[in-house]
Amino acid sequence: MLIGEVARRSGVSARMLRHYESLGLVRPSGRTGSGYREYSDDDIRRIFHVESLRSLGLSLREIGRALDDPGFAPSALVGDLIRQTRERIAAEKELLTRLSRIDAAGPAGWEDVLQAVALLQALGSQSPAARQRAALSSASSADEVPVPVEALVEAALSETVPNVAGALRWALARSGDGAPALLADALGSPVAAVRERAVQSLAALPDGEATEPLRGALTHPDAVVRGYAALALGTRGVADAIPTLVDMIVAGRNDTDAADALSVLAAESGSESETAAEAGDGYGAADAIAARLVDRIAHDGTEARARGRLTQALAGIPGETASRALVELSQDEDRAVAVTATYLLSLRDAQRQ
Repeated sequence: MLIGEVARRSGVSARMLRHYESLGLVRPSGRTGSGYREYSDDDIRRIFHVESLRSLGLSLREIGRALDDPGFAPSALVGDLIRQTRERIAAEKELLTRLSRIDAAGPAGWEDVLQAVALLQALGSQSPAARQRAALSSASSADEVPVPVEALVEAALSETVPNVAGALRWALARSGDGAPALLADALGSPVAAVRERAVQSLAALPDGEATEPLRGALTHPDAVVRGYAALALGTRGVADAIPTLVDMIVAGRNDTDAADALSVLAAESGSESETAAEAGDGYGAADAIAARLVDRIAHDGTEARARGRLTQALAGIPGETASRALVELSQDEDRAVAVTATYLLSLRDAQRQ
């Protein structure tokens, strides 16, 4: 079969067939009397073998080795091809993500595109200072092309340097819609550090945007996530956080911050509050919180150190319920609890005078 017919039937151009011949990859077995190349059935089968291996991503040199070297093992080469293909797919996905984020920024011209690319590259820089500048720049100037919220969330969830993480959380707080849902999704990450960064970022968002995702985080199986959510909600006056805050004091986990958050709730909720309504007992918010602390102090399963922390937490709770509890605790069998309660009562008396 002459080269033109082979090209027509195989789909491989005559020029490529001549190139294969120059490389010694496929040599026609014969020549006609006029000197034209003549391909045998075996030659044509080899052409199809070459094309099949090319479709797997092998180079022509690798194809030659595979077809001519009896000792050539395909496993190692196929393994390399798998690795290279995965790397190529990952690179293509990264490019697609970057293009999508630039498109989301709504660039008006190529200057905007270049500016968005520069900011995205800076967010992924190895330099913490460069990442911090990019975060601050993305949120501080109206003249900047906005960084897509997806990029800011991704950066915040991976950031390990505290001051850079703070700048990214600040940028997210100014980024508008989209961040709460993305951060709430990240609470389901299998990586504990990512979950922690997600709830910290949620806590930094404005009240109206983050309150509902933070409420949902109060039932999260990760105690760290529950704790950050409760602290954020407590300082915002959300009564749902009270049980978790009390649990934190009992466990000795950020107990000082938890007690401070309870103090804020007691002070901000007023005499008739969401807390009192939930308690269902007609008490004011402070009395409802004090009653919960006292219940835990009296619980048989509460260990001595936890009783001491709960007693200290009563210091920040105004109202008669807390005062009466301190009077009773000043006579407690546990000397540490009694001394703490007596001291807190003296402080209350001094404040009244």
